[in-house]
Amino acid sequence: MSIQYIYVDNAATTRIAPEVLEAMLPWLEEGYGNPSSIYRKGREANVAVLGARERVAKGIGAGLGEIYFTGSGS
Repeated sequence: MSIQYIYVDNAATTRIAPEVLEAMLPWLEEGYGNPSSIYRKGREANVAVLGARERVAKGIGAGLGEIYFTGSGS
């Protein structure tokens, strides 16, 4: 008999979708600059954040000023 595991604590943490992981890996490994800073890694991260904001806004029909990224859910 096989035991099926069902994860029910998605309010605390959720598995990353494979396509999200693939998109994030370059930033988690090498592009970890602070997007609010003026050094090169930071400027590159800022460009990526702005691009992500545009994609999210377009995907949900929102304006750029309506999209906020936070460091946590609380």
